[in-house]
Amino acid sequence: MTIAQEQRYYSPEEYLELEVNSEERHEYVDGQIIQMTGGTPDNNQISLNLSGTLNFLLKRQPYRVFVTDQRLWIPNRRILTYPDVMIVRTPLEYQEGRRDTLINPVFIAEVLSKSTKGYDRDEKFAAYRSIPSFQEYILIDQYKMHVEQYFKTDNNRWIFSEYEDGEASLNLASVPCQILLTDVYDKVNFNVEK
Repeated sequence: MTIAQEQRYYSPEEYLELEVNSEERHEYVDGQIIQMTGGTPDNNQISLNLSGTLNFLLKRQPYRVFVTDQRLWIPNRRILTYPDVMIVRTPLEYQEGRRDTLINPVFIAEVLSKSTKGYDRDEKFAAYRSIPSFQEYILIDQYKMHVEQYFKTDNNRWIFSEYEDGEASLNLASVPCQILLTDVYDKVNFNVEK
């Protein structure tokens, strides 16, 4: 997942000043700056497939789709992060004093890697759940065809579903979209050693 830069604690403002001028991407987690590692071609392909499909399905609707480089602020957990794919209902809402950091996603998807899957399922999901607008979380395995879906009900309960069949249709609850797993995994090679 990530490599710690230093044991020094930074304010969100210090992090943002450093991040805007950095050639590498970093996450901010409650005072610590953590360098993000690069992803695999399949990780990138899955993010591209999902974001491209969502962008097409949501055209002329009040949603924006963002991929990989869009920063998200989670104030209750003091986290600044870059979800793999994020959908935000318009109008966009920004971190106070910023025009490059969003705060109101309805949907987030993360492509799992060996180093991040535990963090993405546990601490990161808990942090995302603290965002009032957040309604749906998708975890996509890059090593085999397997997708986990979590969506929030009206009484703040989270419903879990999982998909493994390529012909299965992932019906999103937060936005009006239906996506075949074969489309999410298009051009992904499961036979390559990762």
